[in-house]
Amino acid sequence: MQHRRLTGSRIRERRLDKGLRQSAVAEAVGISPSYLNLIEHNRRRIAGKLLHDLARVLAVDPSQLTEGVDSELLDQMRAAAAAFGETAEVARAEEVAARFPGWAGLIAAQARRISVLDARVQTLVDRMAYDPLLATSLHEVISAVTAIRSSASILVGQEELDADWQRRFHENIHNDSRRLADSSEALIAYLEAPQAETATATSPMEDVEAFFAAQDGHVPALEVDDADLDAFVAASALTDAAAKLMRSTAETYHRDAMALPRPAFEAASLDLGHDPVAISAKFGVGFDVVLRRLATLTRADGHPPMALAVCDASGTLTFVKPVPGFTLSRFAGACPLWPIFRAMGQPMRPVRADVVLPGPVPTQLRCFAVALPVGQVQFDVPPAIQSTMLVLPDPPEFGQDPLPVGVSCRICPRSGCSSRREPSIDGELLQPL
Repeated sequence: MQHRRLTGSRIRERRLDKGLRQSAVAEAVGISPSYLNLIEHNRRRIAGKLLHDLARVLAVDPSQLTEGVDSELLDQMRAAAAAFGETAEVARAEEVAARFPGWAGLIAAQARRISVLDARVQTLVDRMAYDPLLATSLHEVISAVTAIRSSASILVGQEELDADWQRRFHENIHNDSRRLADSSEALIAYLEAPQAETATATSPMEDVEAFFAAQDGHVPALEVDDADLDAFVAASALTDAAAKLMRSTAETYHRDAMALPRPAFEAASLDLGHDPVAISAKFGVGFDVVLRRLATLTRADGHPPMALAVCDASGTLTFVKPVPGFTLSRFAGACPLWPIFRAMGQPMRPVRADVVLPGPVPTQLRCFAVALPVGQVQFDVPPAIQSTMLVLPDPPEFGQDPLPVGVSCRICPRSGCSSRREPSIDGELLQPL
């Protein structure tokens, strides 16, 4: 649906809000009521003098009648429909967002909340099924209950027991009862989520990402030589699971900062136009280190917004620093055409690609990616591969033949894509590549 087709809907909403009759507005701008009716139902194009005249009569700025809908909000609404709304009128998502932006934002926010809760439920299910500590705790409880039941059955049996044996069985029941109480308390403490954690209901990965996003990716405490990582993790006040991820992320950040000290790196980035290949050659450091360091440069210091995504060999996203216009799907299966996944097929080789996301106003992005082994290399053990991608929205020079990508197949409006895994949830969305 084109942006101009929504102008009529906005005109109609504004007229109704002001309580004006269609015939009165048509007369004020010098057109017939029937023509205005066609405009309001998006059946006639409108621009120029007539648009300004209608804006004057409706007491609104012309841009408010023609302004497009935020593409990121549309992606979130379509993702919500793909995951939770089989009967949603996906083709009218843009119209809903334009006419009711508050409700559209609420839909997107609730969809994000549901996705977070689904991820947490899955985490808890996995924990219940596979956690060895939980299995051991349950075994302790069952063992104590069985011992108590066995001793009690002997005491209430038909056979008469002398006082010494009764004392022994009573002592066994007492000891096993205490063991049962201790095991039960430990199990409850293990399963019970803290109050703050229950209130937020986010995954550990998202807690870590939110911490770095709140600082625009730049953490001064990790930029110094003698950074105390233990104190840093403790000060973050995260849950145990999130703290472990934070420790790993902080170690990588600090290691990168020591390889590329900020003052010299920041100056070189400005001089070299944030070209990761040139920066890597200048400092003699790995391409992935440069990509991660570039993502820590802030807009407040005059740098363009830069997003970062990291995934493992399975394609699972392990870290995402977003920017407006860039999003990757964690829960619906991300588009496999993104360079972060393509780099997996050519490890050690840097990839650069200009990509374009679909939409009434296509989003242009420049991506740099590389896949490299991580950890210690060993004989007869497959190496762990990690792919890193830096994303620059709206680059100053854009390629002539950008790669069409999407968010996920279920909400991608492109037709004829050889990488499509499943049909779009609404065939009317499909458009030529």
